[in-house]
Amino acid sequence: MENLIALLIAAPLLGAAVLLCGGRRLDRVGHWLGTLLAAASFVIGVVLFSDMLGKSGEGRSLHQHLFSWIPVEGFQADIAFQLDQLSMTFVLLITGVGTLIHIYSIGYMEHDERRRRFFGYLNLFLAAMLLLVLADNYLLLYMGWEGVGLASYLLIGFWQHKPSAATAAKKAFLVNRVGDMGLSIAIMLMFTTFGTFAFGPVLSSTGDATEGKLTAIGLMLLLAACGKSAQVPLQSWLGDAMEGPTPVSALIHAATMVTAGVYLITRSGAIFNAAPDAQLVVVVVGAVTLLFGAIVGCAKDDIKKALAGSTMSQIGYMILAAGLGPIGYVFAIMHLVTHGFFKAGLFLGAGSVMHGMNDEVDMRKYGGLRKYMPVTFVTFGLGYLAIIGFPGLSGFFSKDMIIEAAFAKGGTQGWILGAVTLLGAAITAFYMTRVMLLTFFGEKRWQPDEKGHEPHPHESPKSMTIPMVILAFGSVFAGGFFAIGERFVHWLEPVTGYSHGNSPVSAATVTTATVVVLVIGVAVAWVMYGRKPVPVTAPRGSLLTRAARRDLLQDDFNHVVLVRGGEHLTRSLVYVDHTLVDGVVNGTAASFGGLSGRLRKLQNGYARTYAVSMFGGTAVLIAATLLMRAV
Repeated sequence: MENLIALLIAAPLLGAAVLLCGGRRLDRVGHWLGTLLAAASFVIGVVLFSDMLGKSGEGRSLHQHLFSWIPVEGFQADIAFQLDQLSMTFVLLITGVGTLIHIYSIGYMEHDERRRRFFGYLNLFLAAMLLLVLADNYLLLYMGWEGVGLASYLLIGFWQHKPSAATAAKKAFLVNRVGDMGLSIAIMLMFTTFGTFAFGPVLSSTGDATEGKLTAIGLMLLLAACGKSAQVPLQSWLGDAMEGPTPVSALIHAATMVTAGVYLITRSGAIFNAAPDAQLVVVVVGAVTLLFGAIVGCAKDDIKKALAGSTMSQIGYMILAAGLGPIGYVFAIMHLVTHGFFKAGLFLGAGSVMHGMNDEVDMRKYGGLRKYMPVTFVTFGLGYLAIIGFPGLSGFFSKDMIIEAAFAKGGTQGWILGAVTLLGAAITAFYMTRVMLLTFFGEKRWQPDEKGHEPHPHESPKSMTIPMVILAFGSVFAGGFFAIGERFVHWLEPVTGYSHGNSPVSAATVTTATVVVLVIGVAVAWVMYGRKPVPVTAPRGSLLTRAARRDLLQDDFNHVVLVRGGEHLTRSLVYVDHTLVDGVVNGTAASFGGLSGRLRKLQNGYARTYAVSMFGGTAVLIAATLLMRAV
């Protein structure tokens, strides 16, 4: 079975190569070919999963070595793959949800002239993400990591005729390069510390390294995760990435790019377990980001950007859980999987709404769409209930367990983290209810566009609604299925480890508190947006509201600290270069030029002057010789 692992990557990679290099002759069938190869990868994953279920213990881990990539003295890099319970979870999520997004894109991109190229980029994205999660060493993981960055740049900027899309793609690419530097430095530190960057030797040898080195490696890995998973302080690219086609948003947010950071931290758990300071920073980053994203999501009128803030917040929950160590690793991945279902469904639902509303994204210009788009309303609504943690749905189980794990950290830190996660749950219920009310309830608020064309809302074609229905089933049932009998815990525990921790409050108390804050969030949103007419133009709002509309001034901060700071640093270096470096060089040149100018006057062309010079020189030599003999 291990020989099938490479085929998981080969199928979408083949699709990318054929679609991007095959030319216009494939325009009519390119979307079908890309979807078929994505589905083929999913089928291979199911076959491997079925085989894995028939084994137990260490027998579930498969390894495939293809060839030696860089074999030199003291340095060995292999193209080799590792398939265990953790990577298998990601394989099924990436290929399963990814295939549904491919199917959805057939209808969504139907009238786009460059549809073949779009599906080629989607296949490339899947191949890169699969390489990332199947690699058996950090250097090969880095190749997949960079591949995901490239594919995201191509997809976010796919509609490159829009300046905003081109700018968003460059922004995502550049911000992620900052995080990628962290991963590259971490890999260098691993090699100098352990002599290798393969998962097995590195993660089993943490006891041989000093805590300082492990902390440095952990912080660099966290920096990489912040870039890919849009965590503070590298979160600024995520909202702008909504400029890409909606299937791209679903793919990035649900099944691929933003989950890479959670995978990296969880896979590197042994390093963080041995570096408590780095682990604490992971927790702080997750806690800050889950509130940051939730607050931003409250103020967005663009439906996709509201969901982008939601993604930032939910990934913050996962990062926080991963920072809790063995208490939270399992629940970080569990929430990642359930989030993959309901967030993909929400984004595809948003795309369906846009499809029926002439690509309008402003929720204040929607209203009452449940009457016109019943399938979209039901599937989006189930995703909404799942993400706010409605009892019995997927998000209820996975998020509730993260909140329990936060309290289980114990001590003052446990109480603080528990309060933060509950506050995040309340805000999530508020802004997601706001999205539902503005979009599907109330009176219609849409207006004719600049050309006088009034939207005519209608349900999307089956190629778009069927994937939404399938994802809705996952939004409803996946969490309960994982939680019954602690299935997911038993599945991942051999890889990630698991500890119950020491919670000062009971699970029943946490569940009750979670439901209470959910009700409060929904009630506040209903009072503000359900009982009152919604103005088409957003009111000025409070200072916090205005800041949230501008992403809590993250771009302003980056501009002042990084852009302006970089400009001042550059000017300072230019000044030093011109004043000091050029001053020394030019001053030296000027000194020799002046000296040569003065010496040049001695060469006047008069024979008598030269004769005097020769006589004087001879006299000096004779005098020096006599003086030396006398001494």
